[in-house]
Amino acid sequence: MWNDYGLTWGDAARVVLSAIALYLFVLLLIRFLGQRTMASLSSWDLAAAVALGAVVGRAILGYTPTLLAGALGLVTLLTLQALTGQLRRFPRAEAVVSNRAYLLMAGSEIVPANLWRTHVSEQEITVRLRLAGIRSRTEIAAVILEATGEISVLRVGIGIEPSFLANVKGAELIPAAFLAQPQD
Repeated sequence: MWNDYGLTWGDAARVVLSAIALYLFVLLLIRFLGQRTMASLSSWDLAAAVALGAVVGRAILGYTPTLLAGALGLVTLLTLQALTGQLRRFPRAEAVVSNRAYLLMAGSEIVPANLWRTHVSEQEITVRLRLAGIRSRTEIAAVILEATGEISVLRVGIGIEPSFLANVKGAELIPAAFLAQPQD
């Protein structure tokens, strides 16, 4: 039947296997390059993402793409995405699939090792601080690169609940004065 639509069983298997392999490769690449790879895309980043999508799409569909191959590729990718979402419910799988949150600033001090590790520049932090309405470094309790790639700015004032920092790499660098004190 698939032959009538320009797709043999062998082609179908190739589409599915290519989609699986490239999905895993892209996940690995994003994991290696860090969560900022796909968050808050600049125009240059968007162009690179479109080009990446075109390369992946061409590799999945093969030399002569067909409607059925495209549909099969999409179904395979969406199924993989759904399975990945289900696997994230398990702590071990979550640790493998997801990125960690990183402390980028503790109070007014930048954490250079985490900037380097996450590929975030001081300029990106400055932009995010301005967007958050920060006018002075004295207003900053912490700046965190979330696992999603977004940057959170926590202000001085109300103490940060320690449970909010449970999975943040470098959270121990936040001065105790910025943490919520336990209620007696």
